[in-house]
Amino acid sequence: MKDFIVRPARNTDKARWLPLWEGYNRFYRRVIPDDVTNTTWTRFFDAYEPVHAFVAEREETLIGLVHYIFHRNTAMIAPTCYLQDLFTSEAARGEGVGRKLIERVYQAAREAGAPRVYWLTHETNTQAMILYDALAERSGFVQYRKDIAP
Repeated sequence: MKDFIVRPARNTDKARWLPLWEGYNRFYRRVIPDDVTNTTWTRFFDAYEPVHAFVAEREETLIGLVHYIFHRNTAMIAPTCYLQDLFTSEAARGEGVGRKLIERVYQAAREAGAPRVYWLTHETNTQAMILYDALAERSGFVQYRKDIAP
């Protein structure tokens, strides 16, 4: 296992970030249109957007990503932090990359004054849930959603 660093994404990372993003989307069997991908990428670097990204890097190769969003809620005054996307390259799995990415989001949340970080995963993502159970507690909530067509 070689050392890696976790750092904020840089605008120059897009070409190296994109394969991770595409791997994440394949894992969840979703197709994200190019305009959504491009808008998401742009939001990471817009000071007025609450969307942020960290990447894990080893020897100039990106091996993981995490995206997170700060938002208001009705249960607390301070913003809360939603960890939206987390992905580690297949070659780097089991090396602590996911853990370090989550811990870096925890640090960013503390620095922003957010008292909570939360996320969702699919019920079939059992391998990741082993890590998640070690780093956080299950809330017991079940997600419901309905897509609304314009």
